[in-house]
Amino acid sequence: MQRRNAIRLTAALPFLAAGTSASAATSTIPKPSTAPAAEPFQLAFAPHGGMFKAHAGDRILDQIQWAADMGFSAWEDNGMPNRTPELQAKIGNLLAKNNMRMGVFVANKINWSKPTLVKGAGEHREEFLQSIRDSVEVAKRCNAKWMTVVPGHVDLRLEPFYQFANVMETLKQGAAILEPHDLTIVLEPLNYRNHPGLFLTKAAQAYALCKAVGSPSCKILFDIYHQQIQEGNLIPNIDASWDEIAYYQIGDNPGRNEPTTGEINYERVLSHVHNKGFTGIYGMEHGNSMDGKPGEMAVIEAYRKVDSK
Repeated sequence: MQRRNAIRLTAALPFLAAGTSASAATSTIPKPSTAPAAEPFQLAFAPHGGMFKAHAGDRILDQIQWAADMGFSAWEDNGMPNRTPELQAKIGNLLAKNNMRMGVFVANKINWSKPTLVKGAGEHREEFLQSIRDSVEVAKRCNAKWMTVVPGHVDLRLEPFYQFANVMETLKQGAAILEPHDLTIVLEPLNYRNHPGLFLTKAAQAYALCKAVGSPSCKILFDIYHQQIQEGNLIPNIDASWDEIAYYQIGDNPGRNEPTTGEINYERVLSHVHNKGFTGIYGMEHGNSMDGKPGEMAVIEAYRKVDSK
């Protein structure tokens, strides 16, 4: 992903911007944490850069260490490809030291207003495939297994099934690059309100794409926040697309903040997913409902409440 896309992405998701700050880029050895070790969460919740900076400071390694001390066992970083290779490796080493898993990063350059992958063969496909090749090296350095892919905007002048076939073929070629490395594209359907005009919006659509690609390296990222807005019916849709879901992301609605601040019954939804046998990562892709240290502790308290027992 090119840096200009990271700027575009963080503009769309402002709560992620702190994770790619200049001070984070110069992080070296994390500061020893003064926080007492907390009970580990049962579910693999993954915070992101900036979520706990009032407690941990601006440096990304310090934030990861603080999250580990608070009981989190995973981390998420959409902008990981924009970090230096040296910092990517340091993040991977720190996660391993704390027995934490690396969650998703965004693999491809997303065009939010013009069609790209729906067009099929050509410059956009080649650019996408190069981003997947580059992502292999990023994933190795930070110990990642999953990378988010958003196919981009629809083409209003092209019949939808042709667009589907074009995206499917592009994903099939991308998955073939990842299969030898045991890495996985996770397709993220996004909602019409935050991201109007995108090609991929529904769980069933992502499910059909994964079945058509037919690769273990192409799965679904089920973002509960996006799907609540786009179509609701969360648990039945999770069940219907279950065998193709590899990753979840969390955010309550309205507000896109921590669970318990909106309308989604996260205790029920996460319990259902956990009891069906999901052992993967739940990315905390949302903001904090309150500022500062009280807001950060409120996030932790909310996740204690919805953590499956």
